[in-house]
Amino acid sequence: MPPPPPYGEYPPLPSSPAPGPPGYGPPGYGPPPQPQSTNGLAIASLICAFLFFPLGIIFGHMSLSQIKKSREGGHGLAIAGLVISYVVAVLTVLAVVATVVLAGVLIRFAEDFDANGSRSGAPGVTAAPPGQPLPPFKPSATLGSNCQYPATTEPASKPVNPPRTGRIPTTPETVEATVVTNDGAIGLSLDNGKAPCTVNNFVSLAQQGFYDKTPCHRLTTSSTLGVLQCGDPTGEGDGGPGYRFPNEYPTNQYRLADPALQSTVIYPRGTLAMANSGQGTNGSQFFIVYEDSEMPPTYTVFGTVDETGLAVVDRIAAGGVEDGGDDGKPAVDVTIGSIRLD
Repeated sequence: MPPPPPYGEYPPLPSSPAPGPPGYGPPGYGPPPQPQSTNGLAIASLICAFLFFPLGIIFGHMSLSQIKKSREGGHGLAIAGLVISYVVAVLTVLAVVATVVLAGVLIRFAEDFDANGSRSGAPGVTAAPPGQPLPPFKPSATLGSNCQYPATTEPASKPVNPPRTGRIPTTPETVEATVVTNDGAIGLSLDNGKAPCTVNNFVSLAQQGFYDKTPCHRLTTSSTLGVLQCGDPTGEGDGGPGYRFPNEYPTNQYRLADPALQSTVIYPRGTLAMANSGQGTNGSQFFIVYEDSEMPPTYTVFGTVDETGLAVVDRIAAGGVEDGGDDGKPAVDVTIGSIRLD
């Protein structure tokens, strides 16, 4: 018997594997992987990055979340869409900020340009030091040509109809009236030639009895402001007729952007003027100046008070303010019985 091989028998040679199905490559490796589908939101993110970046950002984050779960393709597209979208967003914000800053600079330049009268060649009115007199009256070509009284959001404190609108004649130049109070009669000379829209309003309210049985709710007695304020049926200081109208003299003697509107002028003793809460908010409240008073020229002057009427106001002012201060309800009760036109 022949001896066995030194290392045992040789293992049998492997048989050839059976050929696999045609078209699948070498036997034993299985089919090649199928190509991955591209996530649709990733494509949408890249497109929206150029068209509307907020959607590019939203779609980009949504696609990354979907790709992580589904293992779809398109990760690079989603990243590209996000990067471009964020870059466009930053550039847009910078552009908006630059536009706002530039607009502010241009507006300020235009206001300064207009205030100095550079466009028209006419000298602008510069800010006056405190204590200057009221400016001279120079009527405009449109004075009284289109008086309007638009409604306010606050209802009328007392039933009343707005005045007639449109053209209001500036003649007669003055209209005489008398405020009958429980403390005496106050004679008024209404300046229709300077403030026709305001006088038209005052006359309308007086004729409708809006002021009848209403209090004078405020008295000031400081060294720079001495006025008696009336015309609010509620007596609280915030009532009115349910409409408003623009300022007239002296406000209309200035440009809207003129810094002089922020400086004070002297409203002399005997002035009759409209109270307001800002330019263009005139309604029914008015005040009588019994001592020269410093105020911005943003309160429409529409008449004067005669000496007899000022004596009545002086007596009221001598009684002081109810709480002992220098601004508040008069200690002397003042009620308007009626206002009659003479």
